[in-house]
Amino acid sequence: MLRTTLAVLALSAAGAAYAQDAEVSVAKGERISRIGGCHDCHTAGFNEAGGTIDPATALKGSPVGFQGPWGTTYASNLRMKAREHTEDDFVAYIAALETRPPMPWFNLHYLDETEVRSLHQYIISLGEPGEPTPAYVPPGQPPQSPFIVFAPPTMPGS
Repeated sequence: MLRTTLAVLALSAAGAAYAQDAEVSVAKGERISRIGGCHDCHTAGFNEAGGTIDPATALKGSPVGFQGPWGTTYASNLRMKAREHTEDDFVAYIAALETRPPMPWFNLHYLDETEVRSLHQYIISLGEPGEPTPAYVPPGQPPQSPFIVFAPPTMPGS
């Protein structure tokens, strides 16, 4: 009898944990943004602040570019990107997303639907979207903003 009761309690706890994982929430979206590294590039000053999120700048992108053989790319303003999509559209957008380096877009494809929905809700909850980040600059053209050279000097074609 005691073993049966313990087994039922264990299964109930596991079921409750699964149900909690299946919930969509702003808090879950914030967690995904942190463990997914979104703020590392998409929140200006995040790294310099030791990982402290400033709600005024969170996920508004960065004016500092990443330059490599692909050209110069910028971490986009995710607040603007999220507002371009309904939650349903955002799920489809993330599933099909492919971008230029250094964004590891393929990692986003491992998020389940509740995680993507939660991320969308979190980004929207941050408020006013702000301004767009600088546009992509093709290889060989000079960027008009600061940039980090993101390629080893021994890369083929350098």
